[in-house]
Amino acid sequence: MATLRLPVAGRRLAPYTMRPAAAFPPADGPFNRIAYAAPHVVGDPLADCNPWLDAAVDWDRTIAYRRYLWSLGLGVAEAMDTAQRGMGLDWPRSLELIRRSLDAARDVPGALLASGVGTDHLDAGAPATIDDVIRAYEEQCAAVEKLGGRIVLMASRALTRAARSPDDYAKVYGRILHQLKDKAIIHWLGEMFDPALAGYWGHADHVRAMDVAVDIIAANASKIDGVKISLLDKNKEIAIRRRLPPGVRMYTGDDFNYAELIIGDNSGHSDALLGIFDAIAPAAAAALGALARGDAKSFDAILAPTVPLSRHIFQAPTRFYKTGVVFMAYLNGHQDHFVMVGGQESARSTLHLADLFRLADAAGLLRDPDRAAVRMRAALAVRGIEA
Repeated sequence: MATLRLPVAGRRLAPYTMRPAAAFPPADGPFNRIAYAAPHVVGDPLADCNPWLDAAVDWDRTIAYRRYLWSLGLGVAEAMDTAQRGMGLDWPRSLELIRRSLDAARDVPGALLASGVGTDHLDAGAPATIDDVIRAYEEQCAAVEKLGGRIVLMASRALTRAARSPDDYAKVYGRILHQLKDKAIIHWLGEMFDPALAGYWGHADHVRAMDVAVDIIAANASKIDGVKISLLDKNKEIAIRRRLPPGVRMYTGDDFNYAELIIGDNSGHSDALLGIFDAIAPAAAAALGALARGDAKSFDAILAPTVPLSRHIFQAPTRFYKTGVVFMAYLNGHQDHFVMVGGQESARSTLHLADLFRLADAAGLLRDPDRAAVRMRAALAVRGIEA
């Protein structure tokens, strides 16, 4: 196996010998959990654009990755945070992404796809009213439903700015949900993922915010398929899960504790809508297959080594986790470069990427170790390091 000289703390290089890739068994039947991966977008390195200002997307590679996820039995949560929504990908390009994914899904029997809608086309520098927020949500929902898509109702930065009380959140969600053709997934993205969403539901205190969220969910339960919680706190997720009305699912968004939340406890379990499933897709699918066969021991054995990698990728500042997700796709040959929309490949340090490489290797997630070694050396060379 290849040996590289990788950065370690103290500005030093240390030899690291890679391990063989894991042989993840294919999922041989339907899962007993609903599992969405929120996938990344592939940037176009040859586009003549200003990367910080323009989102140049390689549409072919981006859609090919969705097809790869579907081939493993995973669903796709499209145009979400992992796709750099609000961090490089604007609404017009998000809608184009959703359109292309919906077109691709029609060729894949049983493909599971839900698409994120929000209010991100509103001018972030201009004041917004609650009515502005409602109209913005209505516009995006109508556009996605016109294409035949299902809705993930994303948290709104504009609503955070405009709301004066929890009643404003109740007004907005009640109005939007009851206009939809199908049930939606509500997405509560915590401020660790997006600082502009601090104080969502009208309270900075998550416990008080949880009360508001549960009340709104209960009042609109007939229009809600489930709720995705991204607070990186398993106890808060479990507390909300136990309070959900019958028929409303909990989709874990906890990239720190997903394994135990999916397994569940005596009072229930979480389904999944996770950014980390992009990076660990083969392991996630194999583990979910084992769980569906009643083999919880194998589920744990497969996913346990992925958790340290996920916690590393999603470490603070958590909003930069997309860099690690795309780096994994580059290492594994899903794209030929490490160029991101918005220039976000620069958002993590060289030491961070080296640690990611070691953790991914330890989890058996580098599917072609020799190729991964070549690509790791190339990434380090760009940063002036001979590995």
